[in-house]
Amino acid sequence: MTIPSEPTAPSEPALPAALPPALQQMREQVLTAAAAGKPLQIRGSGSKSWYGQAVGGELLETGAWSGIVAYEPTELVITARGGTPLREIEAALAMHNQMLAFEPPCFGPDATWGGMIASGLSGPRRAVSGALRDFVLGAMLLDGKGDILTFGGQVMKNVAGYDVSRLLAGSMGTLGVILEASLKVLPRPRARATLRFMLSQHEAIKRLNEWGGQPLPLAASAWTDGMLMLRLEGAEAAVKAACQKLKGEPVLNAEAFWIAVREQTHEFFRPVTDPATPRVSLWRLSLPPTAAVLDVPGPQLIEWGGALRWLRVASSNDADFNRNASKIRTAVSQAGGTACLFRGGDKRVGVFHPLAPAVARINRNLKQAFDPAEIFNRGRM
Repeated sequence: MTIPSEPTAPSEPALPAALPPALQQMREQVLTAAAAGKPLQIRGSGSKSWYGQAVGGELLETGAWSGIVAYEPTELVITARGGTPLREIEAALAMHNQMLAFEPPCFGPDATWGGMIASGLSGPRRAVSGALRDFVLGAMLLDGKGDILTFGGQVMKNVAGYDVSRLLAGSMGTLGVILEASLKVLPRPRARATLRFMLSQHEAIKRLNEWGGQPLPLAASAWTDGMLMLRLEGAEAAVKAACQKLKGEPVLNAEAFWIAVREQTHEFFRPVTDPATPRVSLWRLSLPPTAAVLDVPGPQLIEWGGALRWLRVASSNDADFNRNASKIRTAVSQAGGTACLFRGGDKRVGVFHPLAPAVARINRNLKQAFDPAEIFNRGRM
């Protein structure tokens, strides 16, 4: 799938006269904030409010703007409002044996559809299924001028021009309020198995890259503390044949493990989420899957065939944290990747990896176009 380079205009802004009360209230709040130049903090359930730089401002709650707008199981498309709880959408999909293939993390029981898209995060299956943004077909946005804009459509062939709907994935609420979004869904696999291998980090990365070039039904991988877990999904015959070929140790009832990795409740992440250990930080390292073992402080959990590496770092004081942060970003940059301070730590070092000048300029131009008064999630990125 390619995204053409020429931009296409969104549809005409919707007229406000017939807006439902919840939507009208949000629009009035935006217009008031824009006129006064005061920031707004967009929030669905707050399950990911810790992600990114800290923001302030008046809360703009999206929870009242909720509900599945359309779901066509035969077309593999679902459309929902931004405040819709993710659990409702996943329950509707499960009734038709379908799923969000990118396996989005919730980080809380009340995570919302809009928050999922704004954070842009994908789970263990991302390396083989694609990222969240790859499944976005269309979106409706309330921008910083109070206009309601629609982009894209509900089928793949309608996606044309500069794909603004996909730009919203990972935008962290800085471009506007995600009112509605249409995403492609996929059938659940017919068969699934998890194998376990005892391997060093170097050997695990090597094996994962070797297996990635073979016709194997790989669905997810996770390595930590000398143990590699490999999930296989697909047709029953293909999964069975792969298990026989790879000869790993079968793991029964492995779904709890993959959920724990996705939701960061696995024991690897506990020191970061435990309030009793405030000087422990979690770094999210995005690297080429073939990158060698990094010389960085702290234990790691590796996903996505080596392309995603979680790094847990304990610092004794602020100076120690700053030294570690500098060492991490230098090592990752030299390996051709980026480093995000995902949880904990001192955000003054910058949560996200510095952008290249050309990319930073594009981001500024987009922000100016959609939110000229810079009221939405000011400073989040």
